[in-house]
Amino acid sequence: MFIKKIPLLILFLLVSTMSISQTAEKTFLYAGRVDVLSDNKAVLIGTASSVSFNFTGNECGVSLQSIDSWEHHNYVVLELDGKYVGKYTVQKGDPQSFPVKVTSNKKVHTLTIYKGTEATMGNVLFVGTTAKLTSITSKKKKKIEFIGDSITSGAANDPSTIPCDQGEYFDHHNGFYAYGPILSRNIDADYLLSSVSGIGIYRNWNDEGSEVPIMPAVYENLYLTKEGSKPKYDFTFQPEIISIALGTNDFSNGDGTKERSPFSPEKYVSNYINFIKMLYKHNPNTQLVLTNSPMVNGEKAVIFENCLNKIKAEFDADKTHKPILIFKFKPMNPSGCSGHPNIAEHKIMAAEYGPFLKKLLNEK
Repeated sequence: MFIKKIPLLILFLLVSTMSISQTAEKTFLYAGRVDVLSDNKAVLIGTASSVSFNFTGNECGVSLQSIDSWEHHNYVVLELDGKYVGKYTVQKGDPQSFPVKVTSNKKVHTLTIYKGTEATMGNVLFVGTTAKLTSITSKKKKKIEFIGDSITSGAANDPSTIPCDQGEYFDHHNGFYAYGPILSRNIDADYLLSSVSGIGIYRNWNDEGSEVPIMPAVYENLYLTKEGSKPKYDFTFQPEIISIALGTNDFSNGDGTKERSPFSPEKYVSNYINFIKMLYKHNPNTQLVLTNSPMVNGEKAVIFENCLNKIKAEFDADKTHKPILIFKFKPMNPSGCSGHPNIAEHKIMAAEYGPFLKKLLNEK
């Protein structure tokens, strides 16, 4: 009698395992550049990359860990039921638990954990949660990818935890309040940030040469690095719009002490054109928008605009893809840390750029 029941028991266990597996796939939602590991762990890599889940009850805990080639702290931002909770330090070392207290009367709550810093500032490992999880589904929204440098990353915009003249560079990052995420929330769009401080199209803030990790050299890597052991990005996001804001660092004079060649419009335009061709290979149906920089002014701003116009003109005869557009931010004297826009100024940029992108999305 018992032996005859064994096949049924095995079948029951298989079905149960499949059900658990299918349920687990709907337990967490990931956004941005995220490396999803086994056991529902996930590495938050890019600026404002995130993991979201639904839960019941009045509280829960989340376990997070800072991981990098050297031990240091990192930052996350928590959003509960659509409301900003705060920016939190994930200390170096072992996984750290963060308690979350519910204040609303909702039966089901949604918690989203955003990475506050950018890809090159180390990663944040989502280890798990004590929450009583329920299923979560993604809402279908139109999508925008923001490719850029420190401005796009929300670098140095938030001295609320540590003053500008203290701590590490990444202590003042808050990707949640970068202009891209701000305007995306305002116009109800999904977003992805592929951004790195100091990066450029043909040279970086203080480095140039064939070995420099410029954006075209790192973009196809999930971790935005030239390291060959890291996985490639899978390009499943497929945005309706890709916004590119690269040039601030190409035009930069660097630190003023390291030898720096004069800006080369030819190299900038050539590399930008090849980068666009790469983007079209992975995102053939996207609409490209090229932007200037609010931090590049004077004669450099004129050269910058001329370069963008030349790049656009190179694709004017292209009937395979949507016509390339150019958006110009107004000049800005930023008042954040190390000469970057602060959160209030990112909100100004979002207010400038948001209506333009919303109108474009509505035409799709």
